[in-house]
Amino acid sequence: MKLANVWKHFRTVTRHRHEVIRGCCKAGIPLQGLCHDLSKFSPTEFLPGVRYYQGNRSPNEQERTERGYSAAWMHHKGRNKHHFEYWTDYSPETRQLEPVKMPLRYVAEMFCDRVAASRIYNGRHYRQSDPLRYFLKGKQRRRIHPETSAFLERLLRMLAVKGEEYTFAWLRRYLQTHKDY
Repeated sequence: MKLANVWKHFRTVTRHRHEVIRGCCKAGIPLQGLCHDLSKFSPTEFLPGVRYYQGNRSPNEQERTERGYSAAWMHHKGRNKHHFEYWTDYSPETRQLEPVKMPLRYVAEMFCDRVAASRIYNGRHYRQSDPLRYFLKGKQRRRIHPETSAFLERLLRMLAVKGEEYTFAWLRRYLQTHKDY
């Protein structure tokens, strides 16, 4: 394990959290921003993050390539409700794992998370259309509740077309006036 990667990974995770906090504050959910991704500092997530650190993409992807799975990701998605992968359960009808519709506040945090991740990984090349582009790239193979997917896509399209200021203000008003989507 490279000592330099400890600092680099810590810096990347912290910069990402600060971006999410900023977005969550703009969306009117500051407490969720402050609690966002705290599990990334646990040994189960942080140590693989250091070991598989690359700087331009999630270390979980490299861990998955080398081990066939990412223990850090499985730990993370099971503790953080802003990930759609958290929201699966056995369906009484199909008796299989199926996606469940996410609560609105976690979809809002997921939106903030995706914007922040695009900002961090794309750096100075970031464009407001990047989170939408990334979302659409994996849309066909993503197992997410259709209503959750549609609402997230609506936010990402709004961001790409109308910009950050408009979209976060819209989301803040929406969260104040709606309990569901």
